[in-house]
Amino acid sequence: MTRTTERDGGSGPGRLSGEELALIDAWWRAANYLAVGQIYLLDNPLLRERLRVEHTKPRLLGHWGTTPGLNLMYAHVNRVIRVHELDAMFVCGPGHGGPAMVASTYLEGTYSEIYPHVTRDEAGLRTLFRQFSFPGGIPSHAAPETPGSINEGGELGYALVHAYGAALDNPDLLVV
Repeated sequence: MTRTTERDGGSGPGRLSGEELALIDAWWRAANYLAVGQIYLLDNPLLRERLRVEHTKPRLLGHWGTTPGLNLMYAHVNRVIRVHELDAMFVCGPGHGGPAMVASTYLEGTYSEIYPHVTRDEAGLRTLFRQFSFPGGIPSHAAPETPGSINEGGELGYALVHAYGAALDNPDLLVV
């Protein structure tokens, strides 16, 4: 299959079409917003009203730095999985990349399948944002309760060991 990008005008195998690139960019931006909302917001998840101090969390946990990269990787890996119908697993190492993993699994629908009280509407977004790294909520890092996670986040070394083990256990599995 030949794909091209409008940006470089090139053609050849493996190139993205303008439509594919736009879809990945939209996913990436949405996942980044969901991640930022988890870190900062207690209320007003769709910013329907002017942002006020009481909408924000009093104590911020979680790191933004690793989030955009993880969201971009997740979006591209999902495209490759769909296009090639691959059996694959995404292993996340950076601990405070938790907002990215929760955001991506929420966007794809997996999070709400496992946690039906986190609905895919404004009320669900409020719950998603409020529970992140907050008393009675979920941790600030990828953890076993994160859909698809097989390791406790926070240590890249642990993630590499788990990825290595998953690949050895199932040689037909693509482990990213």
